[in-house]
Amino acid sequence: MSQVKLTINSNGSVKIDGDFEIVDKNGVPYGLQGRTVVSLCRCGHSANKPFCDGSHKGHFEHEAVAFDLPPRKV
Repeated sequence: MSQVKLTINSNGSVKIDGDFEIVDKNGVPYGLQGRTVVSLCRCGHSANKPFCDGSHKGHFEHEAVAFDLPPRKV
């Protein structure tokens, strides 16, 4: 299986790049029409959820800086 890369964009979407499938809560896949790059909405303003349509501009602030999560609870 190829690697999938998710990029958390500052003040914006989550970009997914690679060989992936996105399914709804019932497991039904979205028709991505062969796309290998899509962006998912993080702000809640998109009219095309779960996909980003650029509505976040000027309405969503988050500086995306990586950090380490605490150890998993066992």
